[in-house]
Amino acid sequence: MKAFVLISLKECDEKNFLEELKKHSEVKHAYVLFGEWDIIAELEMENAEDLGTFIMDNIRSKECVKLTSSLVVAAQ
Repeated sequence: MKAFVLISLKECDEKNFLEELKKHSEVKHAYVLFGEWDIIAELEMENAEDLGTFIMDNIRSKECVKLTSSLVVAAQ
């Protein structure tokens, strides 16, 4: 399954956070944004449970993450 995760950060180094995020094989693409959200990441997972676990363990658990919003792709 494919999903996009929007990430809003507290005060931290966006580029450093982005590079750490890209080290995970599940992250296919990730970009720094202008606007309400700071980063968007495209994730590829086997199922919804894996997606939730990845987001909780590798994104939301980071101290500099303020808020996330996940958008699951319905069709390609």
